[in-house]
This record gives sequence, structure tokens and C-alpha cells, in this order.
Amino acid sequence: MDYKEEYEKEHNRNAALAVRITELEAANEELQFKLDRIKNNPLWKISKPFRSLMHWGIRQWRRLRGLGGPRGIAAKIRYKKRLKAVMKKYGTESFPAPEEVLEQRRTVFGRPVKISILVPLYNTPLDFLKQMLDSVVNQTYENWELCLADGSDSQHTEVEKVCKQYQEKDGAGRILYRKLEKNEGISGNTNACFQMSTGEYIGLFDHDDILHPCALFYYVQAINEQGADYLYCDETTFKNGNIDKMLTMHFKPDYAPDNLRANNYICHFSVFARNLLEGTELFRTKYNGSQDHDMILRLTDKAKKVVHIPRLLYYWRSHAGSVASGIDAKPYAIEAAKGAIAEHLRQHGFSDFKIESTRACETIFRIRYRILGCPKISIIIANKDHKEDLCRCVNSILDKSTYQNYEIIIVENNSVTPEISAYYAELEHNPKVRIVNYKDTFNYSAINNLGVSKAEGEYILLLNNDTEVITPSWMEELLMYAQREDVGAVGAKLYYADKGIQHAGVVIGLGAHRTAGHTHYKQPKENMGYMGRLCYAQNMSAVTGACLMVKKALYEEVGGLEESFAVSLNDVDFCLKLREKGMLNIFTPFAELYHYESTSRGLDDKGDKARRYEEESARFREKWQQALAGGDPYYNPNFSLDRSDFSLKVM
Repeated sequence: MDYKEEYEKEHNRNAALAVRITELEAANEELQFKLDRIKNNPLWKISKPFRSLMHWGIRQWRRLRGLGGPRGIAAKIRYKKRLKAVMKKYGTESFPAPEEVLEQRRTVFGRPVKISILVPLYNTPLDFLKQMLDSVVNQTYENWELCLADGSDSQHTEVEKVCKQYQEKDGAGRILYRKLEKNEGISGNTNACFQMSTGEYIGLFDHDDILHPCALFYYVQAINEQGADYLYCDETTFKNGNIDKMLTMHFKPDYAPDNLRANNYICHFSVFARNLLEGTELFRTKYNGSQDHDMILRLTDKAKKVVHIPRLLYYWRSHAGSVASGIDAKPYAIEAAKGAIAEHLRQHGFSDFKIESTRACETIFRIRYRILGCPKISIIIANKDHKEDLCRCVNSILDKSTYQNYEIIIVENNSVTPEISAYYAELEHNPKVRIVNYKDTFNYSAINNLGVSKAEGEYILLLNNDTEVITPSWMEELLMYAQREDVGAVGAKLYYADKGIQHAGVVIGLGAHRTAGHTHYKQPKENMGYMGRLCYAQNMSAVTGACLMVKKALYEEVGGLEESFAVSLNDVDFCLKLREKGMLNIFTPFAELYHYESTSRGLDDKGDKARRYEEESARFREKWQQALAGGDPYYNPNFSLDRSDFSLKVM
């Protein structure tokens, strides 16, 4: 095509586009005209109370549905009663007795580091201010420095008076105060605090919150025992100035980079080595509203040892205007958070990603990564008879999947029914499907290992024959994580036929056998999970082999599924082998399937099957004794191992 032809083609395309824009603008004007007529109609105005009532009813119905109907509501009420009883143990009842205070103050650490606590002040109510100051002064660890930068206006001079009273009373020069010429917001005021500080470690503390008396002691203990250079703890929100009046308690996982990208779960009480700030800033004003998320992403990237103190040591006051009272109080934080996450992702080499708010909260995000190339995925399905299950599974893959570069390898294991033979003959005409024969006695691990050895794909997707695809982009949702160099296994969200949750990630040590169990088990599909955890992709110790994607090279590198686990726990064992190599395992709620569990092989609750499960459980506990003793890093030790719903231990 010569230059003139190319010009004419482009000119015609632009002319057509201009016509289309004009048509759309005209249509928009007409639509706006109709909307204005409707809104100005007296009947529309009169009916406003009825419409509001209707929308309220719809919201309540959705809320009740999310709780799982009457049975779910009853369970929620029972949980709230248990929670109230347990909450008391984490408030003032958890404060140290005088003899414990004395013991902690007499403790001699090899590294008695000074912690500079930064508190930006602005028109702080005096009762909030005094409670905050008292909580620092009463710390059992005494090598601290409190840096106060005050941006209060001329109507709040009493803030300065109170701070200077505390300075004089302390008498040890540990309280530093600076009156700022003008208020520079949280970022600017905190940066002013930092300029005053001299400590080896920095702690970030809000002007209206409260620290547990032992907070600094436990942090310095972790610095000495674990070499921690970034630390955080569990936290709670409280109301009415009384920390025993708790609203929510947030018991967090250990450091989980994918969780942190989607949700600033670390939040309070962040303490970190001063040297992590070399070459970077503390708070960046361009991310005001989410300056802490930005800082945490940057500093945890640089940290050598991020340590979570699994104790409730931070009390976050909820009052009108505070972030703790709801994200609606600071809507600009949403865009700031997206910007901070985007910069972090680009620093890690990602591009063309999308960051979207989720139904859990505007600042809990879904991240869509770009698929690199179009690698082949080998879907391995073990099967014996059960034509109906297999047909439903295969048809759902063929009919619903938007990703097309895949093969299905069905590993046939001693089927006897004529129906399945006829179905295999039918499948042989499909170029995407292959049948491989495994003639030995049933061994789920060996069957899948055989299937993988025949696979042509760069990625392996283990899939049970009693599953059914729900999400058309299910393979893309798994692949976007599996393709990362730091990721091992990726698992989907699975439902029973009644839409109760069957799988949303695996926790080691959970359940009666203290081997492994599924979180949020049998909770309703609409449930958002503990602190919104069913709404974003996150790191887990393991995911179920009923739907698991992994690089073929990684599968082979760790020896595939361990064949001594013939039926149970082979998937968890496999994931722990990947974790042992330093890989991250990920659960994503955005790849959804039905799992009509155990219809193929039955349950493991009677006779020989129960005995076999006991044997495999014992073998698993022995092999992973150290990991089980250490606890699941993504499941807080304050949670009960007898329940899968993140219920707290009854102390």
C-alpha cells in the first residue's frame, strides 16, 4: 500500500469515527432530556420515599443472603456472643500486673534499641491526647523517644500546653515537641516528627490511638531474637474512649506480599529500622490518604526480616472523621491507594495490570495481571467410571473457557462400565482431549504423576472429575499468578452444589486430625470472609489439588505428588514442598468452580478408608512436624484450630 492509499484509508476511518461520536453525543443528549423529564415529574418526586424503602429492602435482603439465611443468621448471633466474651481478654484484662511490669523493665536486651515514636498532632481533643500520651509513658520498655509535631490552629493552643506538661513531668528528655508554622497534613506533620527523631527504630502512632503497655517490650524482644527490621502487630478498633468497647478485632497473617498488595492489612503498629529509609522518604504527600500503605509496600520490600507480633497491641479509636469509622470519611484514600500499589507493581516489573475496588471495601483491591504470551495448559483429570461427572466437567471446560490453548489429559484408572467406554470413544474425536491408561490400583498421586509425564503444556492444571467450571476466565485467573517467578501453586474457589464454600485456601494444622483444613468451609457463596478475605487473591500455605495450577518445570522439580500419600494430603504435601523452596502459594476467589466433592471415591469416614486416612495423617504429621509446630504463617495463632471460620480461641 502506497502513502496515498494509506492516507485515504486513515482519513476515512477517522471520518467514520467522527460520525459515530456525533451520533453518540446526540443519543446522550436525548437520554439526558428523558431523564430530566422523569426526575421533574411530580409522580417521580412523590414516589421517592417508596423507592428509598425498596432499595433499603433490597440491601437488607442481600445482607441476609450473604449471612446464609436463617441458619446463617443464627450462627452469626452465636459467634457474636462468643466474640464478646473473648474480647474482654484482649482489652484491659490483658494489661500486665505490677510484678510483670517490674520483670519486663528489669529485662536486659543485647540490643536495647531506642524507638522513636512519631505522632503528628492536629487539633487533637485533649482527652484523646492524654490517653495517647499516657499509653507511651506507661510502656514497660523504657528506651523510647516520643516526637510530637503539632500543626494545630490558633483555636487549639491547649494541645501545646498539655504536651509541654508531659515533657516536664517525664523529665528525661524523651518527649520532643515542635510547634509547626502551619498544618501540613498527616504526611507533612509526620515527616516533621521524623526530622526530630534520633532512634535506631521508628514507630508510627496516630494522635488519637492507644498502645498496649507491653507493645514496645514485645517489639524489642523480636528485634533481639529474630533480627526483625520491620514489625507490626494485631489491632482493634474501639469506641466511646474505652478500649474494652471493641468494634472489630483484626488478627493478621504473617508477612504476605499478595495480601499486602490487595489490602493494607499491616496498618498499625508499624515499627521499622531507620536504615530502611535510606534513599527514600517516609511519607510521600502525593499519596496522602494512603501514605501508610505506600510506605509499608516500599519498606517491606527493602526489609530483610518482616516480623508479625501475633498479639493485640494497638487500639485504634473510632470516631467521626477517623478512617477507622469508615472509608467514606476519606474517599481520596481510594485513588491514593491505587496509585501506591501501581507504583509498587511497576517496581516489580509488572505492566498492563488493572487495580479495581472489590465488594468488601473500596480500599480492598482485585489486581488483574497481564498474561504473558499464550502458553499451553495441560489439564490432568483422573477418572474411573462416573461418566456423568466426567462429562459435566469436560463439557464445562470446552463450552465455557475463554482461554483456548489447552489440552485435557484424562488418566483412566480401571473403569468397567460400558457408558464410560462409549464416552471415551466419543472424546477421542476431540483434538483437545487425550486418554491415558493407568492400570495399577488407585493412587491419586501416581495417576496424576503419569498424566503430567504425558503433558505437552508449560503449565499443569490438576482438576478433579467432579468439578464444573463457573468462571469463563478461570484459566486466565489462575495463569496470571502461576506465571510469576515467585509463585508455586495457585488454587481456585470451589463450591458445593448448594453454593456453600468447599475450598477457599488450606490452613495447615486445622481440623480434628491437626493436618490441614479448608478456611471458610461451608459458608455461603456471598460471604465476604474474615476481614474481606474472600474478596481478594492472597497467599496461603496450600491450595486443594481439586483445582491446582503450577508450572510443569516446578512440578517435576519437587518430585510431583508424593505417592506415599495415595489419596489424601498429597496436595498439601506438594504445596509445602513448593513453600520449602521459597515459593508463594496463592488462592484466588476470582476463579470459581463447583466441586461435587467425594462423589467419585466416597468419603473417608468409615472402615478401611478411615484407617487409611489415619495412616496418611500420621505420616503427614511426622513429615511436616516442624512446619506444624511453627503454625500456619497465614493463619493467626489466636484463631481456633477446631473451626474454619476464623473464630478466636476461647481462653
